[in-house]
Amino acid sequence: MEIQNLNPDKWVDLYADYLFNYAVTRVSDAEIAKDLVQDTFIAGLKSAKNFKGDAAERTWLIAILKRKVIDHYRKANSKKGKAEVRMSYSSQTDAEGDWIEERIADPNSNFENDLLENEELGLAIQNCISKLPKKQAEVFTMKTIQGMETEDICNALGINASNLWVMIHRARTSLMGCLNQNWF
Repeated sequence: MEIQNLNPDKWVDLYADYLFNYAVTRVSDAEIAKDLVQDTFIAGLKSAKNFKGDAAERTWLIAILKRKVIDHYRKANSKKGKAEVRMSYSSQTDAEGDWIEERIADPNSNFENDLLENEELGLAIQNCISKLPKKQAEVFTMKTIQGMETEDICNALGINASNLWVMIHRARTSLMGCLNQNWF
C-alpha cells in the first residue's frame, strides 16, 4: 500500500480521541498524552512512505504511539539516574494478590451485576494504586492493567525482570492491604 492510501488529513478527526484515550491510560497525564499523540501524528507523516498496508491505518498509528509511550518512560527513567537495586525474593508467594487484577472494574463485565459496586471498586483500586511508590505503580499498571510484555516494561523503565517481579509482588501486597482497609 502506498502513501496515497493513507489519509493524514483525517487522522485528527478519525483517531485523535482514540489515541488520546490510549495514551492517557498509560501515562496518567493528559498533557503528556496530548504531546504523545501529536508526536505520533508527526512520526506517522514522516514514515508514511514505510506504511505497507499490512494493518489498518489506526492499528499502524497505535503501533507508533506504543513506541512513543515506551520512549517517554525511557526518557523519564534515564533522567532519574538512580542506581539499580538487585533483590531476591521467594517465588512461593508470587501468586499472592492475583485476585486484585481479576477484580479491577470492567463496566462490560458479565460477572458483575452491580454496576455501582463495580465502579466503586474500580475507584478504590485506583486510589490504592495512587498511594503506591511511583515506580511500583508504573510497573503494576503497565504489566497488570495495560498488559504489556515483561521485556517491553523492563526496556522502557531500565530494570531487569527480577526487579519487575519484586515490584509487582510488593504492589500486590500493598494493594491487598489498602483494599482490605478501605474497601472490604
